Amino acid sequence: VQLVESGGGLVQAGGSLRLSCVVSGVTFDNHGIGWFRQAPGKEREGVACLNFNEGSVWYRESVKGRFTISSDKNTMYLQMHSLDFEDTAEYTCAAGPVASYYYCSGPWDYWGQGIQVAVSA
Repeated sequence: VQLVESGGGLVQAGGSLRLSCVVSGVTFDNHGIGWFRQAPGKEREGVACLNFNEGSVWYRESVKGRFTISSDKNTMYLQMHSLDFEDTAEYTCAAGPVASYYYCSGPWDYWGQGIQVAVSA
């Protein structure tokens, strides 16, 4: 199973980015999928997670209204708008056959390698 992120980079505050995560070796049926981030000196945190079959979604409070998680059969996306400096982090996608989307609680069996998002003030 491989998860490969793309779409990160440097963006000015207020700008937008769209992260993609192509998944191979597993289908999303009955899976939880999600995006996580880790800023320097901080713990990894769940950003947005969903249950592929149900379509149920959870967002952390600080990104509600700005970020949108979505997916098709083998790719998950994180559309990010109105980015600010606090969104600077390494973003990683994850999936799990029994992962709970709620609070991104998992468990998460598969992880991407991570991709950097830097927001300039």
